Amino acid sequence: MKQKKIMLPTVAEAKEFVAVAGKCDFDINVFYNRIIIDAKSILGVLSLDLRKILTVEYDGENEELEAFLNEKAASKYKAA
Repeated sequence: MKQKKIMLPTVAEAKEFVAVAGKCDFDINVFYNRIIIDAKSILGVLSLDLRKILTVEYDGENEELEAFLNEKAASKYKAA
C-alpha cells in the first residue's frame, strides 16, 4: 500500500481528484480522522473538510494519479 498526504482546498480540485481516481482500476481510499472514504465517490470526498490534510491510500500504479498526488502534496501547501 502506498500513502500520500494531500490537500484539496477547493471544490474544483476535489472534483478533479475524483475524476482522476475514477480512471484507476484499483481501490483508492481517503482517510481523515476516523473516516474512510472511497476516492471515486464525489459525495464522499466533498463531505470531508477540504481545509485539512487528507491521507490517500492506494495499491496500484497510475502515472496520472501519481502526478496529481505529487502536485497536491500537503507539504507544498504548508510551505506557502
